[in-house]
Amino acid sequence: MKAIIAVNAYITNPSQINQAERIAEELRELKVEVQILRNFNLARIENGNVVVPECDFVVYLDKDKVSARLLDRGGKRLFNSAEAMEVCDDKMLTHIRLAGTGIPMPDCMYAPLCYNKSALPDRIYLGDVMRTLGFPLVAKACYGSLGAGVELIEDEEALVAYEKNNMLLPHFYQQYVDCGRGEDIRVILVGGKYVCAMKRINDNDFRSNIELGGRGERFEADGNLIAMCEKVAAELGLDYCGMDILTDKRGKRYVCEVNSNAFFAAAERVCGVNIARAFAVHVVESMNK
Repeated sequence: MKAIIAVNAYITNPSQINQAERIAEELRELKVEVQILRNFNLARIENGNVVVPECDFVVYLDKDKVSARLLDRGGKRLFNSAEAMEVCDDKMLTHIRLAGTGIPMPDCMYAPLCYNKSALPDRIYLGDVMRTLGFPLVAKACYGSLGAGVELIEDEEALVAYEKNNMLLPHFYQQYVDCGRGEDIRVILVGGKYVCAMKRINDNDFRSNIELGGRGERFEADGNLIAMCEKVAAELGLDYCGMDILTDKRGKRYVCEVNSNAFFAAAERVCGVNIARAFAVHVVESMNK
């Protein structure tokens, strides 16, 4: 088989590059010919048809939904699918897709899109946010990785300022789950099945991300946590993902975010699991069915 690992066109992050190289290494061990390609013109429309590169499948490590949709339209099998990647990339869409499934999530309120640069924050809407979510609350850009676009809002003044600065960008507000400052559980799943988990701890930030100074510790997931995460993966149709799970002081767990191309280097290191191998095996087995 021949495969393409698609990475962002302007990739510079060493963790992203390492992710692609690790998966390529494991695929080659399984006798797959692999190219790692930056996402420049991987697919296009010519004479009314989608033109795609020659390969059997694409491991899609980018978050460019247009390219993913083009590759899908051109008949290429993507891991993850264009649909799954798109839903996970937009954090609010993730919550919408999981709503009504019985998956516990923090309460959230979407922010209406604004197209008027001179508009001011609507105080009635922000009043609803304050009454519904209370303080502190979390403000999130719908799109963003590595903790970017996520802020802890402590009071009304900060809320008004955030809304004023982000009115033209897709964002939403989320209930703050008090689980110890800068702590969560990152759960890795491949083929819809649990692989490993680690607790992430950041002593200097309420965001637990490793790239923001957090550290990881191996975490032994119980059956309830595994079942919840596997249900989420099934609902979203994911081949691979990392889920961020919050645990409040009463022990209740919430699905906070789902990342369709979560970095796995730290999890491999602290859990002693070859995640890249598991992903490669899942891909090859899926293609051979």
